[in-house]
Amino acid sequence: MDRHLATSIVYATLENQIKLDFALDRLMDHPTHEPAQRDILRMSACQILFYDRVPDSAAVNEGVNLARALGMEGASGFLNAVLRSLVRCKDEIPWPKPEDGLREYIHIMGSVPFWLVDKLIAVYGEELAQEILLYRGSSHEMVARPNRMKFTDDEFEKLLDQKTWRWRRGVAPHSYLLGGVSELAMDNDYRSGNLSVQGQSSILAAEAMQAKPGMRVLDACAAPGGKACYMAEVMQGTGRVFAWELHERRALLLESAKRRLHLENLRITVRDATEPKPDLDGTMDAVLLDAPCTGLGVLTDKPDLKYRLQEADVPAIVETQQKLLSALCRYVKPGGVLVYSTCTILPEENTEQVRAFLEAHPEFTLLPPPQSYPQAIRDRQTPLGLQLFAHRDGVEGFFIARLRRAEA
Repeated sequence: MDRHLATSIVYATLENQIKLDFALDRLMDHPTHEPAQRDILRMSACQILFYDRVPDSAAVNEGVNLARALGMEGASGFLNAVLRSLVRCKDEIPWPKPEDGLREYIHIMGSVPFWLVDKLIAVYGEELAQEILLYRGSSHEMVARPNRMKFTDDEFEKLLDQKTWRWRRGVAPHSYLLGGVSELAMDNDYRSGNLSVQGQSSILAAEAMQAKPGMRVLDACAAPGGKACYMAEVMQGTGRVFAWELHERRALLLESAKRRLHLENLRITVRDATEPKPDLDGTMDAVLLDAPCTGLGVLTDKPDLKYRLQEADVPAIVETQQKLLSALCRYVKPGGVLVYSTCTILPEENTEQVRAFLEAHPEFTLLPPPQSYPQAIRDRQTPLGLQLFAHRDGVEGFFIARLRRAEA
């Protein structure tokens, strides 16, 4: 329980960092920029402002104790004074209002850098940008799915009924939202490979491949391995799923999943997918490129991205995606499928990427989403792919485009 609370506080602090700074800076004549002091203030303020079950006095005392434990005895009085002032005036904070300036409002209330606010407003307009950037998710449920080699959905639901967990079906095929789960890694069914944790949009990307027994498929940027394992299971241990990963450390995650799930048809290689391999040209029934991206569709899961990502980073990311598409499309056999996906919402990484690819490769055409998708998701298809938003579609923000290579 202590680990769960600590994790929750860290994530909530990151998610609301700019908003917390707005509240704190008004209480200091000379706001501290010492990193450890600032983070203690943020985490304590987060509990004071957003955690009903944490007494204000406890949040203040724990912040002061943490400062002392870190050898900052001299700053403990200052931190104590700031936090106690926040407790006294927390109901009087002059939070910005949309009518006073939407840009400033989203920046502070959504804790989003100005460049990202401006970019999404330019792309999607003020209303949709506000909905995207202020969305915080409706639950903290874990998404799991059955091992497709062992369980049908009905059989998996009977297994879940034997647990103490709460569960409900997700939007993606074979997905289940679990509540009340602690120490999943110690659960016997998880350890024996009966289930996996995998985001719903990741499941949708793997399902877009429509893998079948006996196929040869490639997952070119495979770690941590959810999609590669999904396809290997669907193929019932037959054929081959080639899983490439650039970084050896991340490839170890794939190896661990392979052992836990007993997937003998999964072949893992540490390889740079931007470097062409002519011997593989035209040999794959399907290729999945879940490309490196800005990750702006999963900010609720990775709130630190908002502060690490810079606008200047985007062109290099787009260039890498182009290189990967150019190298990997060659491996798709005539009549085969190329699936391009990202966990972002920027058009230059998604629809514009597909537009440029189709212009350069007229032998490929866009396919509709598979029939296994819910109709509500299929209806989101555009002429250049499927863009999903977390606040609207009940899954992580994601983009998926299914492309078929013409028959020879």
